[in-house]
Amino acid sequence: MAELFGFDAYSPQEIADRAEQAGVAKARLPFIPALMLSILAGGFIGLGAMYFTLVTSDASLPFALSRLLGGVVFSLGLILVVVAGAELFTGNNLLVIAWADKKISTREMLLNWLVVFIGNAIGAIGLALLIALSHHLDMNQSAVSQQALKIALHKVSLPFWEAFFKGMLCNILVCLAVWLALAGRSVTDKILAIVFPISAFVAAGFEHSIANLYFIPLGMIIKWQGGMANESLTSLDLYGLAANLVPVTLGNILGGSVMVALVYHLIYHRNSSRSH
Repeated sequence: MAELFGFDAYSPQEIADRAEQAGVAKARLPFIPALMLSILAGGFIGLGAMYFTLVTSDASLPFALSRLLGGVVFSLGLILVVVAGAELFTGNNLLVIAWADKKISTREMLLNWLVVFIGNAIGAIGLALLIALSHHLDMNQSAVSQQALKIALHKVSLPFWEAFFKGMLCNILVCLAVWLALAGRSVTDKILAIVFPISAFVAAGFEHSIANLYFIPLGMIIKWQGGMANESLTSLDLYGLAANLVPVTLGNILGGSVMVALVYHLIYHRNSSRSH
């Protein structure tokens, strides 16, 4: 019946198997390719964040439409990661399924997360610097710059637990987007699988650690340029960046690794891992 209607997506069981295989391959990537692919992913997510900032800087858009369009265009980041190929920390939280299946060690998983997070940070912050140098932020009578600053200020002002739970909810949706993309057999399948979960997390205002490594440093650069210096910008510093990243990253890890990867391990691979 599935073939009759052309529905040739991988089954949920097959997705779990593919996620396990991908986790093993990712955990055993040599250092240089892993780092370079991670830098690419940070830049890719930054491009999605740049697109989001541009669209939401239009004050004439109604709130819901602005959030919806912003979320859809932000999806560019994960589409580039999945289709073009890159290593993204939040998506790599799915390595937990390979770890739980005893196919990779705790050291391999944690080392992958560390390398990928560092590479993502280099890519995202590097793109923020390029965006600032390009004067892209001057568009629409500097409304884009004002929106970028507003986003950064909001993020560094979040209380710890709010940032944590928003990070958790974010990566549930990000990892589900990656999970759904694993079901696809074509580029079109993968794009359609990604857009809805990613646009949902963005529209809802959830927190993504790697995107924040673009948003907050960009706000810091705008501050350093001196065009909008005032007391309200004092939180845009390295402490403000860390105060956001710590709870958001912890929330991302819990949301992706436990609420998605570990749950699917318990559903599809628990018995097989016991037999190994």
